[in-house]
Amino acid sequence: MTAPSTSMNLAATPLMASSTAAGNVSYSLDIQTLIIITALAFLPGLILLMTGFTRFIVVFALFRQALGLTTTPPNMILVALALIMSAFVMRPTIEAVNANAIQPYLSKTIPFSSAVTQAEAPMRTFMLSQVRRRELQLFTTLSHPKTKYASLQKVPMLVLVPAFATSELQTGFEIGFLIYIPFVLIDLAVASILMALGMIMVSPTLISLPIKLLLFLSIGGWSLLMGSMARSFLH
Repeated sequence: MTAPSTSMNLAATPLMASSTAAGNVSYSLDIQTLIIITALAFLPGLILLMTGFTRFIVVFALFRQALGLTTTPPNMILVALALIMSAFVMRPTIEAVNANAIQPYLSKTIPFSSAVTQAEAPMRTFMLSQVRRRELQLFTTLSHPKTKYASLQKVPMLVLVPAFATSELQTGFEIGFLIYIPFVLIDLAVASILMALGMIMVSPTLISLPIKLLLFLSIGGWSLLMGSMARSFLH
């Protein structure tokens, strides 16, 4: 919010007007500030669609289901882990955005439009390093059936973002499937043993859950899972 002024600023939007002994006073909001505040409402969507958050949260959800746990760890913990791991793997990208766009804009060395352009370049590089060619070709065809871009850098963000989000979903489900297999085999082995012993009234989950937890903890499962997920962004 800018300081009270007695004259209307063409680059500002009036918010409130009041009358005082000194005259009429108007309170206004800078247009760029209004745009930034409005853009913050889209921040959760940008995190979901333009970062590694989707891959992490899908894998964590499938992993919890594979263990046979419905509420442990809680959703809040999984979301927090996905956020911090997304920030960890995207640290070079975040640092580039901060150095090339945020800090120059805050120091008023570049205008807002240039800051947006400078911030787009590192994000584009990150998404292009993770997007699958099939998904990118699909959305390119859906957007402009007869258009062929000279390079990947020429692909519009409105084409790149959905292709990247779809690629992250595909990758997340593939990793989750690989994690799911050993736990399913343990469930099948326990169920077969219980059937052979005639203990059909005993729930296989009652026996398999401690075994899966013991196996997961004995191999340092959390460190292995986090490390494997982080390395999946390095290819």
